[in-house]
Amino acid sequence: MQYAELHCISNFSFLRGASHPDELVRQASALGYAALALTDECSVAGVVRAHEIAKDCQLKLIIGSEFRLTASGKSRDLDLKIILLATDRDGYGNLCELISYGRRKARKGAYRLTRDDLANGVPGCLALWLPDDEPGLETTDWLKQVFIDRVWIVAELLSDGKNAQRIARIASLSEKAGVPVVAAGDVHMHKRERRELQDTLTAIRLKRPLAELGLALYSNGERYLRQLSMLAAIYPAAWLEGTLAIAERCHFSLDSLRYEYPEEIVPAGETPHSFLRKEVEFGLQSRIASGKICDLQKARTLIEKELTLIAQLGYEPYFLTVYDIVKFARKQDILCQGRGSAANSVVCYCLGITEVDPERLDMLFGRFISAERDEPPDIDVDFEHERREEVMQYVYQKYGRERAALTATVITYRPKSALRDVGKALGMDLAQVDRLAKSLAWWDNRDALAQRLRETGFYPKNPVVTRVLAITQQLLGFPRHLSQHTGGFVISRERLSRLVPIENAAMEKRTVIQWEKNDLESLGLMKVDCLALGMLSAIRRALDLVSNYRGKKLSMADLPEGDESLYEMVRKADTLGVFQIE
Repeated sequence: MQYAELHCISNFSFLRGASHPDELVRQASALGYAALALTDECSVAGVVRAHEIAKDCQLKLIIGSEFRLTASGKSRDLDLKIILLATDRDGYGNLCELISYGRRKARKGAYRLTRDDLANGVPGCLALWLPDDEPGLETTDWLKQVFIDRVWIVAELLSDGKNAQRIARIASLSEKAGVPVVAAGDVHMHKRERRELQDTLTAIRLKRPLAELGLALYSNGERYLRQLSMLAAIYPAAWLEGTLAIAERCHFSLDSLRYEYPEEIVPAGETPHSFLRKEVEFGLQSRIASGKICDLQKARTLIEKELTLIAQLGYEPYFLTVYDIVKFARKQDILCQGRGSAANSVVCYCLGITEVDPERLDMLFGRFISAERDEPPDIDVDFEHERREEVMQYVYQKYGRERAALTATVITYRPKSALRDVGKALGMDLAQVDRLAKSLAWWDNRDALAQRLRETGFYPKNPVVTRVLAITQQLLGFPRHLSQHTGGFVISRERLSRLVPIENAAMEKRTVIQWEKNDLESLGLMKVDCLALGMLSAIRRALDLVSNYRGKKLSMADLPEGDESLYEMVRKADTLGVFQIE
C-alpha cells in the first residue's frame, strides 16, 4: 500500500503544530509515505526547512496551505475550511499571492479571506474541502463552480467513535455532489508522544489553563503520522489511492524558484556589467583625485580580478542595488559604512560602500566572494540609527510594497519564555512561575533547568514540576512568532509576493516576508542589509563639530590614519566611549 499525507501542519502554524517541519518529513519518509504536503495555516514559513530535509530523504514534498474563510454575507462562509496545494510554479505564485493578500488585510499574525477572494479559483492549485459535521450541498456547488475539476472532499478519520457515521455521511455527500473523496490525517505532530505538548500549545494559544479547556482540546492523540497498515484498516482503499493521484499532479519544487534583481538600477542602453564597470571607474578616478589610491597599477589589477569574478557569478545587480542605496544615503548626507568582509573589495571601495582601501591593507577578496564556495556575497551597510528609517522608506518607495520587504526573524522559545508559558498553561501559581522564570538566563540550556528549579526552592520530582520541566524541554527552540529582521531587505524584479508571501510587521509602514535569512541562503537568494548603528550617529555629530570648528567639511574618508597619538591612547586603554576598534 502507498499513501500521501495531504494535510499536515508544523509548528510554523504557531501554537498549533507540535513538530518541526524536518521531524515531520523524516518521520513520513521512515514510514514509507509516497509524499507529504506541508499545509501550515495561511503560511509557507516552514517549507524551506522541510524542502532541504525532503531532498536528503528523497521524499516528495508538496507545498500548500490551510485556510479558514470568514463571513462575507453568507452564513456558511464561517464553516468553510479548505486546503490549497500548488501543482506548478504558477500555482505556487498564486498561493503566495493569496496568502499575502489575506495577511496584508489583517493585523500582524492574523489573516482574513472570504469566498470572494477565491473567486478566480486560484489557478495552478488543487482544492481540498474539509467539511464540518453538517456539510451542505451549496458549499460543494460553489467549490465545483470555482475549482471545476480541481476539488475533493477530505475525509479525516481520527478514531473518535464517529468514523462509521463520518464515512457514510461523506460518501453520501460525494455521490450527491459529484465530488470525489480523498483521505487525510489532519496531522499536527510527527509522533503520538507529542500529544501532551500539543495540548499545552492549545492552552497557550487560547490563554487559558489546560484544566479548563474541556472540548477545546482534541479528544485523542490520533493527529500524528500513522502507520500505513493502520491507515489501510481505517480508510476505504479508493480514498487512499486518491491521495496518490493528487500527489502525482503536484510537481512543483522550491528548486525551480528563480530570483532576479530589479532592472531599474541599470540605465537604458547599459548592461549590469557595463554599468558596474563604468561606476567603478568613476569611483576610482574620484579616489585618485582625493589622493586615496597609493598604487594605481595594483588597484586596477585588483579591480579587473574582482569584476571578472563578479561577472562569472552574475552578482553585478547585487552590487548595483547596494550602490544605489548607499548613493541615496550620501545624497541625503546620511552617514553610512559597509562592514565586515565587504571591506576586502576594491569594487566596494570605489563605489563608496566602504572607506577601507583593500589595496593598501592587502586584504583577501576571496574571503568576500569565492567561486569555490559558491555563496552569494553579504554586504552589511550601517547607517546612522536616527536616520536609517529614511533609507528603508526609500527602498519601499523605489520598488513598491509588492517587490521589496524585510526578511523575517523567527522568534523561538528559550528557557525563560518556555517555562513561563508552560507553567501558566499547567495551572502553576503565577507568582511561582514568575519567580522561577526570573531566575533563568537566556544562555541557560536544557540541562540547567533542573538545577535552576532546585535553586529556586522547587522539588524537581514533584509531579507538576516534573511535567512542567518535561514539556518545557520539548518546547525549547519551537517558533513562537515571526518578527522583522534588523534591516535585511529582499528586493525582486517581479512581484516578490509570487516568490514568498509578504505580511504586515508590528511596526507601522513595515512589511516582512515569511522566510528568514537561513531560508534565503538555502535557496541561494540574496538580501541587502540596511542596518542601524548608534555609533555612526555619534560619529556624525563629531564630524559636524570638528567641521564647524575647522571650517572645512570632513567625511569618514578624511579621518587620519596611523596617528601615533591615537594608538598611544588605545595602548593606555584611554578609550572611554569607543564602540569598537577595528
